[in-house]
Amino acid sequence: MPNNDNNNKNKGNIPDFFGGKDKKNGGKPKFSWSLFYIVITVALIGVYFFSANDASREVNDMEFYQMVKNQDIEHVEYVKKNSHINIFLKRDALESNPSHEAVKKNVEGPQYFLVVTDLQVYNENLRGVKEQCVEERLAADSTLKANDIAREYDFPMKQDNTQNWGFELIFWTLPILLIFLLYYFSMRSMRGGGGIGGAGNIFNIGKSRAQEFDEKSGQLVTFKDVAGLEGAKFEIEEVVDFLKNPQKYTVLGGKIPKGVLLVGPPGTGKTLLAKAVAGEAKVPFFSLSGSDFVEMFVGVGASRVRDLFRTAKEKAPCIIFIDEIDAIGRARGKGTFSNANDERESTLNQLLTEMDGFGTNAGVIIMAATNRADILDRALLRAGRFDRQIQVELPNLNERRGIFGVHVRNLKLGPDVDLDFFAKQTPGFSGADIANVCNEAALIAARHNKQQIEKEDFLSAVDRIIGGLERRGSVISPEEKKTIAYHESGHACVSWMLRYASPLVKVTIVPRGKALGAAWYLPEERQLTTYEQLMDEMTATLGGRAAEDVFFGQISTGALNDLERVSKQAYAMIVYYGLDEKIGNVSYYDSTGQQEFSMTKPYSEKTAQEIDERVHLLIETAYKRAKQILTDNYDKVEKLALLLLEREVIFTEDVRNILGERPFQEPETKSEPEAVPAAENAPADEPESSNPTNIEE
Repeated sequence: MPNNDNNNKNKGNIPDFFGGKDKKNGGKPKFSWSLFYIVITVALIGVYFFSANDASREVNDMEFYQMVKNQDIEHVEYVKKNSHINIFLKRDALESNPSHEAVKKNVEGPQYFLVVTDLQVYNENLRGVKEQCVEERLAADSTLKANDIAREYDFPMKQDNTQNWGFELIFWTLPILLIFLLYYFSMRSMRGGGGIGGAGNIFNIGKSRAQEFDEKSGQLVTFKDVAGLEGAKFEIEEVVDFLKNPQKYTVLGGKIPKGVLLVGPPGTGKTLLAKAVAGEAKVPFFSLSGSDFVEMFVGVGASRVRDLFRTAKEKAPCIIFIDEIDAIGRARGKGTFSNANDERESTLNQLLTEMDGFGTNAGVIIMAATNRADILDRALLRAGRFDRQIQVELPNLNERRGIFGVHVRNLKLGPDVDLDFFAKQTPGFSGADIANVCNEAALIAARHNKQQIEKEDFLSAVDRIIGGLERRGSVISPEEKKTIAYHESGHACVSWMLRYASPLVKVTIVPRGKALGAAWYLPEERQLTTYEQLMDEMTATLGGRAAEDVFFGQISTGALNDLERVSKQAYAMIVYYGLDEKIGNVSYYDSTGQQEFSMTKPYSEKTAQEIDERVHLLIETAYKRAKQILTDNYDKVEKLALLLLEREVIFTEDVRNILGERPFQEPETKSEPEAVPAAENAPADEPESSNPTNIEE
């Protein structure tokens, strides 16, 4: 089991590759086989390349023939293996001839060597040189005899046919040794990612990569660190309680669920909840991701599943946690190409078999997390495998207050920080979003050299996360700025005059992210929505474009996101919710996802034409309604726009001073509000999102 603490224990000391330090032996350097192999390899290379290189020098044919004429050669030696003629000089020639000064120290010889390609040609050329020397001597002194002169130029020639097996052995074994060392060090470097069973090298690639946690592993996260998620915590605490006190349940004949599936949007705390289980349970806890089963080699995923459950059974009772199980649990045959990934399907089949097959898994509880439960295989979700599906939803008001309390523990807060106020200002935020708000607030306070984090920093952090980074340096012409101001004033006025439109918080024309302006709301959090409520929301959304039409007589591209949101909402009202009289009480929504990759619509072409007509009529009705409201309040909207141009940011009090009180009776009890900005010129990503931010560009 890899441990982060162990990975860093020699930080700042001698690297493990060179032996490191042995703490058990007083911190003395410990022996390293890796360093030993490196030294041996370097020594062999040195012996091979340097020991054979003696002090002899290579000469060409002319230099060799000059030595023959000078009678400097004592004898030569022909080395057959490399076709060299080793030249041994006479002692007196070596000492007296200045041309041999470079090899004077090499008394034993050979002092020179000549490379020959053909021994027969060498003999013929040497014979010709000797004959030339004899002729020159006879021409100079006719009293000399030719045979006597020829003997003076003769020197013996020896032949060396021996083989240097040591160098030959090094020549052939050195590449093999280098390949072996390369493989060895490669496998050692892979061991860092090993898990159960030492899955660090190619021979253990089928071993599970799950990390094991127990009460001795220093797991710090407990249920006290998990704020909110009360329903999910209750279910999970029951599982932990069963592992601690199994007799409490078995005495009544009950059985703990075999599998628990955590389902919820990203950032809601599914993995954190699993970490809390690892911290609370006094049993082994194996954690891994669904992608850890996936490998490029065939059969590896199924092998890792078998190894995981085999190890878990040996250490039962225990918990196995698989994060992002949709990586291997996607419904079989549901993709565009049903056989596109047989390896993933074989891994899923093995997981299904291990969870509820002929074998017994007594004491092994499976936990998994996903945000795409709709694409999971039905066989994986049936009773007996994942008996319980726990919905981990976005936190409500009280839960957000608790999450803020967890994340501000280590922050230096100012006296004006009210966590209850921030919980109300961040509806629809997940736990990860709230953690990001707290961290961003600390960064903003540090950027302004503050000693404490104040309320203003938290508000700026919320604006930063929802709307994006403020772009003060953007170049906007006066005409464009005026259009944006009237656009946002239109949103503010229409939403203020409608009963079910979201209450306004503030309006700004300061660019943020891709948005040129934004109107911030606190919409009610409802479980059910009526036709009138949806129509009021659509009308308020179209207030910006309607204001451009009323005040300038022309429209711009600034309402891109407004139109996108309204179109999706109108389509959902007619096609999904059955809120249109002509189409009737029909819903074409597929919650099972069976038609996800279908190439045809679930209705006829005639119905599609009627739907398009009804969507267009619904949007135009809301648009005309928004224009009428703005026309009736023409002067007030103009004052609001001028004030916005002057201040760039206005709040609810400013809108109330100009437009007056909202023209309807507020309900006595209001649901929890949710902050949603409506801005200009940024396309929305999805019609439904866990983040309440809807930015328009």
